[in-house]
Amino acid sequence: MQNPDQWDWDSPRKEIPVASWKDHYEWVEDPQASPDGESVAAVANVGEGAFNVVVNGAAWENPFEKIWHLRFAPDGRLTAIVSDSGEWTIAVDGVPWENRFGFVWEPRFSPDGKAIAVKFQQDMQYGMALNDAPWEATFANMTNAALSPDGARTAAVVQVASFGEADVFGFQKGAFTAAVDGAPWDRTFVNLWNMAFSPDGSKLAAEVRLTLYDYTIAVNGVPWERTFDCVWEPVFDPNGGSVIAPVRQGGQWTLLRDGAAFWDRSYVQLWQPRFSPDGERVAAIVAPSFGRWTIAVDGTPWRTEFTDLMSDLVLSPDGRRAAAVGKSGSAYHIVVDDAVWSGGFDMAWRPVFSPDGRQAAAKVEKGGRLTYAVDGRLWDQAAEAAWDPVFSPDGRKLLLRTVENGTYIRRVLPVSEIAG
Repeated sequence: MQNPDQWDWDSPRKEIPVASWKDHYEWVEDPQASPDGESVAAVANVGEGAFNVVVNGAAWENPFEKIWHLRFAPDGRLTAIVSDSGEWTIAVDGVPWENRFGFVWEPRFSPDGKAIAVKFQQDMQYGMALNDAPWEATFANMTNAALSPDGARTAAVVQVASFGEADVFGFQKGAFTAAVDGAPWDRTFVNLWNMAFSPDGSKLAAEVRLTLYDYTIAVNGVPWERTFDCVWEPVFDPNGGSVIAPVRQGGQWTLLRDGAAFWDRSYVQLWQPRFSPDGERVAAIVAPSFGRWTIAVDGTPWRTEFTDLMSDLVLSPDGRRAAAVGKSGSAYHIVVDDAVWSGGFDMAWRPVFSPDGRQAAAKVEKGGRLTYAVDGRLWDQAAEAAWDPVFSPDGRKLLLRTVENGTYIRRVLPVSEIAG
């Protein structure tokens, strides 16, 4: 990850024209902004069957037949899925990987951005590649990939036994398992779904289906002793190897830890649990009753409820505060610590806490234009494109990245300019 301490927090405004790029190319896709805001890039069509990437107005040295999924990695490198001579790979800052494949998709990054993993298909076999190193083993079917937090390991759900389209008994025997760095677990299952690595990458947990009716969590291929009517995605404690997961039993959902009771309250629905960075608190999206959504922190639900959905749950760096996006009817809302910011929005994105957790900001859409809100107060500017706000390390400033009237603008504002 780029170090925000080394970013330019002193220059209040930098501009890069982007609308004029269309004058030099057949067409230009929507732009992407770098984490530090210093670069803006877009895919451009340079002719029939030829594409390139424009960064701050300058094109990559070599074009490709096709380019898609342009993204900046957390460390600031610019990546894209590219096709050359009918083969696909990943290009990083314009330089393609040496390995080429029949197709690649779903690139993912480690938190520091140093590791890039991608799914690939080659000769109708599937695997994963990490930093241009593909798995030696490939499989007939593959889904639900994962990358360890340290960026050193990859995993995916793979099919290791074959069965015919109508072979119900073959399916029930279990033909799927998890492969870690291309090596399958010893045990097979009827199904596997979402997976998660432990912080050190030594353990992998997954949702598994043991029979047509029994579900549980497996860690390194070993299922929990108890089974349930359904389970959701497991999450590792950042302080160690324990695993929490939502489970459904008796028509209600609750949260378990290593297969044993963790929260003493159950809900109509419970999912997407989140640990605080220090591992001391856990929050999750819950439905106390049918069609009523809220957040529960350490098992206790908020009073505020929404009728349509809750999403984008986030905990502050110190773990003391929680925020999420809620929707009732046509309006989206930001709710922080059980308090809803005034007014609704056409759309709202995941809130961002300052490093000390004292303030929260979010990108929002109102009246068809994008802007920002800090602690419930709206910025008086609007844009046609915008990216998530970023707090300075001392929490006193905000980095805002927008496109306004065809110009990309990088702003650094005092937080007080919006929050008051």
